[in-house]
Amino acid sequence: MVKKAAGKRADGEEAIAVDKRVRVYVDTDDEVRGVVVEDFGDLAGHAVDVGDVHISDAARRWAVLLDAGTLVFVDSHQIAPE
Repeated sequence: MVKKAAGKRADGEEAIAVDKRVRVYVDTDDEVRGVVVEDFGDLAGHAVDVGDVHISDAARRWAVLLDAGTLVFVDSHQIAPE
């Protein structure tokens, strides 16, 4: 059995996880850096409607506190380990 290093995936790449530093909006002009503060996992991806009233769009998987002090919510394709 091969033990993997903490914070690493089986392929050796850094894992995205709570308390890890990340880049958000990777390889765009809007790229910023921050720390993951929440992983919504299976709760992500569901819009909320009550009757005919639209409450919110589908949730994003990751909550990231940016270095600038703002909080953003992003999906996995918008985030990468720092």
